[in-house]
Amino acid sequence: MTKTANQTTPANRGLAKTPTGIQGLDEITGGGLPRGRPTLVCGSAGCGKTLLAMEFLVRGITQFGEPGVFMAFEETAAELTQNVRSLGFDLDDLIEQKKLAIDFVRVERNEIEETGEYDLEGLFVRLNYAIDSVGAKRVVLDTLETLFSGLSNAAILRGELRRLFRWLKDKGVTAVITAERGDGTLTRHGLEEYVSDCVILLDHRVTDQVSTRRLRIVKYRGTTHGTNEYPFLIDEDGISVLPVTSLGLQHEVSNERISSGIPRLDSMLGGEGYYRSSTVLVSGTAGSGKTSLAAHFAIAACQRGERCLYFSFEESPGQLLRNMRSIGIDLAPWVAQGLLHFHSSRAAIHGLEMHLATIHKLVRDFQPRVVIMDPVGCLTAVGTRRDADVMLTRLIDFLKMQEITALLTSLTSGDESLEQTNTDISSLVDTWLLLRDLELGGERNRVINVLKSRGMAHSNQLREFLLTNQGVELQDVFLGAEGVLTGSARMVRESTEKAASLLRRQEVELKQRERVLKREALEARIIVLQKEFEAEEEVAKRDIDQEQSREETHRQDRDRMGISRQGDKVLQDVEPPIRNHKPPRSRT
Repeated sequence: MTKTANQTTPANRGLAKTPTGIQGLDEITGGGLPRGRPTLVCGSAGCGKTLLAMEFLVRGITQFGEPGVFMAFEETAAELTQNVRSLGFDLDDLIEQKKLAIDFVRVERNEIEETGEYDLEGLFVRLNYAIDSVGAKRVVLDTLETLFSGLSNAAILRGELRRLFRWLKDKGVTAVITAERGDGTLTRHGLEEYVSDCVILLDHRVTDQVSTRRLRIVKYRGTTHGTNEYPFLIDEDGISVLPVTSLGLQHEVSNERISSGIPRLDSMLGGEGYYRSSTVLVSGTAGSGKTSLAAHFAIAACQRGERCLYFSFEESPGQLLRNMRSIGIDLAPWVAQGLLHFHSSRAAIHGLEMHLATIHKLVRDFQPRVVIMDPVGCLTAVGTRRDADVMLTRLIDFLKMQEITALLTSLTSGDESLEQTNTDISSLVDTWLLLRDLELGGERNRVINVLKSRGMAHSNQLREFLLTNQGVELQDVFLGAEGVLTGSARMVRESTEKAASLLRRQEVELKQRERVLKREALEARIIVLQKEFEAEEEVAKRDIDQEQSREETHRQDRDRMGISRQGDKVLQDVEPPIRNHKPPRSRT
């Protein structure tokens, strides 16, 4: 479905605008170029005037359904078609569909005579025919100097320029007119910018052998617009303009936590890892393991099903894949699945603005949730430290606005403070991990600590870590009189503690065995006493039974004896009754 080009913003309802479809240009112009009015695009040779004008036409046809006319004074239709084919613009197809008309007007300077009757009626006839043939809404004239190359009379030139611009307005087309930059003026004649409603200046400058393209809106009648210089990028997709002003501090924050890819490092960060959409800085000396931590983070993102965009300024993708494979981190499957994308280039290949524009474009195209830049300190090689800091500030703001979690690595030189990087962005990041090498016992060993992590409780310990066949592994903390023990000293301490632990365990086991033996001896003694008691109890019981048996036998014998003696006699003999006996009285 074709988009409409009738787009106005609430702030600019008084001025109708035509969107260009060029990435970033509509943003800084507040919606596009003035509808039905001419816009002047000026600049030196090679700055991209013709390409911007052609993209304005092609995007208008393909995105907004507005046919266009390109009238060239220097390049033929075949040359133009060939030049823009590498950008994916198929002009032949658009011409065949009668949506685009290209007219080449050959102007020879020696054929032009300067007279008072010089006018552009012939140009108006040809241009009117081309517009009517396709029903054009957009028109490009490239370049204006060729048309007036034989004129030196400023009065005639100004008059004809006004006629041309007025004719285009009366025709109701949105026009882009390109012009070469003059010496001390925006254009060769210094007149076009005064009769144009909108003037865009393109610049292609070289600083310290590094080229940068910039765009600036010099004037725009009837509306507000961006006034800064904006870097723009020309690649296989056309032009991308980057607004470089800081996006401010209005980005959304998230309470979601995501893993660093190293469980014990997550534990140091409150047990859950980094905050989503935060910026993480990993700094350290050469060889301290910064890229290894970055690779772990990339793997963790891919395992969550998130896209990761990895910018490498020192190693090629193949070199990174090989080096990380040596510590058990295989990134190749994630590259094959399209979740991990490497962009490797030397920092010196572009200026800072071009790097920023490239990053913006790749982020828009790839739509990552995680971005890694390794290392950011290389950017100081193509600009001053202050310029690099400004560029990184804009980058961090941009990534936060896109809700992207960023991990930046930075090299710390050996002669600098460990808590200082070669870029001054440490105050902008949310989490700062410091990697360092400790020398002890003739060894250099890697340690990590969390210098800061905003919004979360985090560990304040120095932790040794090793690069193993399973990646980065954090070791237990061992403290000695010299501080944190690492390497062989840690291994000796581990052995000593293991031996002491074994000895303590053996002592405990011996005490436990002694207690068991005592319990068993006591239980055996109790059993013996019980047996003795039972034996004595049995003897006593037997004696009692025997005594009772004898008593019973004696009673039975006595009863039988009584019976044999006739009972009562026996009883009287045995137990005579007691009677009252009074002695006799004497008879004296």
